[in-house]
Order: sequence, then structure tokens, then C-alpha cells
Amino acid sequence: MNIHEYQAKKVLAEFGVPVPRGRLALSADEAVAAANMLGGTVWVVKAQIHAGGRGKAGGVRVCKSIDEVKKAAFEMIGCTLVTKQTGEAGKLVRKIYVEEGLNIEREFYLSLLVDRETESVSFVVSPSGGMDIEQVAADTPQKILTVPIDFHTGVTDVLSAKMAAFLGLNENGSLTFFKLASDLYRLFIESDVSLLELNPLVLTVENDLIALDAKLAVDDNAINRQTKIAEMRDPDEEDLRETEASQFGLNYITLDGNIGCMVNGAGLAMATMDIIELKGGKPANFLDVGGGVTIEAVREAFKLLFTDEHVKAVLVNIFGGIVRCDIIASGLLEAIKTHPMRVPVVMRLVGTNEKEGRKLIHDAGLDVRWADDLDQAATFAARAAGGAQ
Repeated sequence: MNIHEYQAKKVLAEFGVPVPRGRLALSADEAVAAANMLGGTVWVVKAQIHAGGRGKAGGVRVCKSIDEVKKAAFEMIGCTLVTKQTGEAGKLVRKIYVEEGLNIEREFYLSLLVDRETESVSFVVSPSGGMDIEQVAADTPQKILTVPIDFHTGVTDVLSAKMAAFLGLNENGSLTFFKLASDLYRLFIESDVSLLELNPLVLTVENDLIALDAKLAVDDNAINRQTKIAEMRDPDEEDLRETEASQFGLNYITLDGNIGCMVNGAGLAMATMDIIELKGGKPANFLDVGGGVTIEAVREAFKLLFTDEHVKAVLVNIFGGIVRCDIIASGLLEAIKTHPMRVPVVMRLVGTNEKEGRKLIHDAGLDVRWADDLDQAATFAARAAGGAQ
């Protein structure tokens, strides 16, 4: 689960990580009030959306007068911000964050992530932080340092000193960095974080290390025990279909293709999407109905697929074990009572109650294309959706 920058900074502050003072605003007048309350002569107005690349898209503006703050807020709130991460549709800006300006000496990059190669949480740091960090990683990988952390020992003096030296911090900066790194690691572990990114982490002329920007994502599987963070969920920033699917225990992720997929089991779902690509098609979603799925959940899953205007064909690939094929068929029959099959449906039902499932669909007179195996099913789906093969 992602949260907004202003929310991430609240979490950081609770763990002792220095952040700039700032206030949320939902209108230009509130932005002006926030700037006046913060005081100073320089403010930064930031669009709050769940996407990176805001700076280059005009979603982060440095203002040197109250009038500039008001103008920036007026232009941002209600606009659609298109960044490299939003896609062409962009994201509607509903709120902004007004922050105090800082005297910045240097900018760094710092993140913590789950490192599958080392099977640990790793720090990733660079002395070249800011908007072009992706280019830095591509052109000068030697400027990126990855430091795995042993879960049993945590952030040690040696590892902290190694990162501080790589960033070019002096002795005082190194001591400050050790506390920062320790607090960030504690936050990561205790809050079930899957990604924490400070870009940039800045060193001010006053020699303070401050998280100027923050991105924080929490593991969805642990959100039930992170109640404070769970309350920060912003449905307006999430895909409506994914939100609806989660209410029925469905694992659903929107993709950019045109073949709707319904599969049981994440591994089979990944294999199905791979074969669709191999056949010249593109999956429109990842949808794993899981093991203990009910007819009601399957009904809602079909509704999600049938109402997606991007979907030109649906591929159902079920290997029945715990999931019975007749439950899938019954869910389809329930779904079409209110949501007709407006696109071709290709079905591969194999396993528990396969005959019963096929009979239900046959007796209902549904125009379904049956496939004997996954290769054939993917071929049929790709053709039906206008694929290459």
C-alpha cells in the first residue's frame, strides 16, 4: 500500500527522522494560510499523488512570495498531472503540501528495499540524488552503493561508516548518518515496509541531514497489523478495480493489455500471462481468484473483466484442485445476469468437477470457446483480441 509524501513524512518524524516543516492544503487559500503559518521567505508547493517524477512535470514548485504560493496552488489543485509514472492518463491533484524552504548544501539518494538477491533488507545510497537518479544508475552505476543488512545485527557502525564515506560525509555527518540509518531501518522493520525512498536526502548548510522527499510503501499482506498506516489509505489514488477486487478477497492488478485473465494460483497466473505474450497478445490484468474462492467472488471477478473497456477477450485458465470448476462456471452464470458477455470468452477448465462446470455452461447456451490446454487457450485469446498469432 502506498501513502502520500506528507503521510510518509509523518511516519518518518515519529521514528525520529528529520523532515522539513509542512502543512497540507486542499485549496489555494489553505496554501496561503499554510505558508504564513510556516513563516520564512521561501516555500515549496508539492502536488500529492501516488507517482514519481512530479518535479519534471511541474508538480513541485519553489515559491519566493505568498503570491507565488497562491498561484502554484491554484494551478495545481484540480489539474491532471502527467509524469513518467502515471502514464498518459495522468493523475488528478486533489491536495498539495506546502513546505518550508531549506538552505541545501548537497543532495543524496537513499532507499531501503527488500533485496531478493541477498535475502535481506538493503540500503541503496548515492552521492548523486535528485530527479535524475535513474540516469545516474544507468550511466554511472559506480555511483550507486548497495549495502545488505544482517537482520540479527541491524545497522552496525562499520556499515554506517561505509555508507557515510561513500556519500562523502565528514566526521560529524557520519555520526548523524548512523542515527538516521538506524532509525530508518527500525521504521522499515517495525512498519512492515516494502520500499522506503528518500530522494533527495539533503545536507543543509547548517550541517543537518533532512529527508526532503519521501516515498513509503507497506506490504499489503501486513497492513492488518499496521492500523495507523492503514488509516492513511487514499482510495482516490488507487485503481478502482483493484479496490473492488480486494473486498472479495481477489488478487487483482491492472495491466496495460487487452486480454482479461482469470486464473487460480499466482504461479499459474504468471505462466498464463507469459504464454499470452508469447502468442502475440497482452494481458489486461493479473487476477488470481485464490484457493477458497466462492461463487460470489467469481461473479465479481467476471464483472470486473466484462466492464473493463480495455478488455477485448477473456481467458479463463483454471486448474481445479481446491477451486472447483463448477464454482467458476456458476460464478460466470451469476455474473451474466447483470453483465452480459460483451467480448469473446476462452475457457480451459481442468480438474475437480470439470464435467459439472462444462455442463453448466453448455446447458446455459453460452458462446464460450473451449481450449484443451494452455497453449491453445492463449492462441485463441490472442486471436480474439486481435493479437499477432
